[in-house]
Parts: sequence; C-alpha cells; structure tokens
Amino acid sequence: MPRFYCPQPLIAGATVDLPESVAHHLHVVRMQAGDALTLFDGHGGQYDATLAEIGKRRASATIGAHDAREAELPYAVTLAQGLPEGSKMDWIIEKAVELGVARIEPLAARRSVVRLSGERAEKRHLHWEGVIVAASEQCGRNRLAGLAPVAEFGRWVTAPSPAPRILLSPRADTSLADWARAEGPQALTLMVGPEGGFTAEEEEAALAAGALALSVGPRVLRTETAALAALAMLGGLWNGM
Repeated sequence: MPRFYCPQPLIAGATVDLPESVAHHLHVVRMQAGDALTLFDGHGGQYDATLAEIGKRRASATIGAHDAREAELPYAVTLAQGLPEGSKMDWIIEKAVELGVARIEPLAARRSVVRLSGERAEKRHLHWEGVIVAASEQCGRNRLAGLAPVAEFGRWVTAPSPAPRILLSPRADTSLADWARAEGPQALTLMVGPEGGFTAEEEEAALAAGALALSVGPRVLRTETAALAALAMLGGLWNGM
C-alpha cells in the first residue's frame, strides 16, 4: 500500500489536498482516482485513504478510518552525528530513521570537512527533513524523527542532557553490548565522530561533561557504519527491532 506523509490535520470523512510532491509522485506512478493509499500526519497512527482526484501537480484524497499502528522504539535514541563529507549524512539519516532513531543532532566537529552556516545550513536542513520524511514513508513509521540545527561541538557538549550520552570510541574498554545488557532499555544519546573520529580533546571534553565511552567491537568502523551498528545492537538486545 503506497503511504505518504501529509502535514495537515487528517479527519475521517474529509477530503484533503495532498502536498504537490505527493501529487507528482502519484502522477508518475500512474495512480488513478479510486486507488487506495495510506496517509499519516506525523502525530501518531495512520489513515486509510482513497485517491479522489489526480493531476500532474494536484491531487486530493478522501480520508478513511484511523489506524493507531505505531512502529516506534520503546526507548528514545538521539543520534549526535559529527558531520561527514559528501552525501554520507543523507545515508546515515535515512538508515537511522529506518532503525528507529527519535532525533538527529548534526555536530560540527574539529575533523568535519563540511562546514555549514547561514543559507547553506538552512538548505541542507530542509533537504535532511525530506530524507526523514521519505525514510518514514518507506519504513512504516508514523512519527517523524526530530532534526536539530547543526551545532558546534564545543557548545553542544557542555549543554545539559536529559539522557546519558554514549561516546562511541574504538579505544573504550567497555562495549556497548555489555553496558546495554547491564543497564536495560532507556533513552540515550549516541555520539559518533566524523571521518577520523572526534579528536582527543573533544573526547576528553565529552567525558568531562559526563559522557560514557563505549565501543561497538574490536574493529574500527567508518562514521557511516558506527551509529547504525550501535542502533541495530541496541535493537537486538532491548527487543526494539
């Protein structure tokens, strides 16, 4: 069943105009009036719907019954990701959403090659929001992961955190798996460095601010692999997959 994010109030029995991007997609895949689809507004659950009208740039759908189905993890994981180069951040966000991450906080770290500010940062933020929407439509999530503006690491690490911060480091003596087995399911923030990792000074600052350094195994993982491996590990250990 095709499913789409519709950022407006959805009420059973109402007919709503769909976003232009959704209308274009429906036109490209040649859906017709009367075809069934699923809509969600990001506030929980989803709606059966029937395509009422379809054009090249405009489409409307009649909203049917609400289904309270959820696909969220029973614990909230925030991913604090050091900005990687190129399009790696798109891939990281897409896969992290599929694995259930609740929030993504991009960090400008010392070794981050990409530097974002001003209009460029705003455009990239909007692009990443689109990645979150597309990933949510594909994987069946009915709530959108939060996305914070890019933050400078030094300011971010000294800000108070409501949940434990886990610094993923290949130099850590304790593994994430051992910690997760002992501590059990809970909200947390995973900290992942950019290419080359966080610097020694950044790791020291994080530990001084209360972060806990843990490893994800004996191998050094690339930045685009580390968070996803950690999320999958927690999902397996905490029954969140």
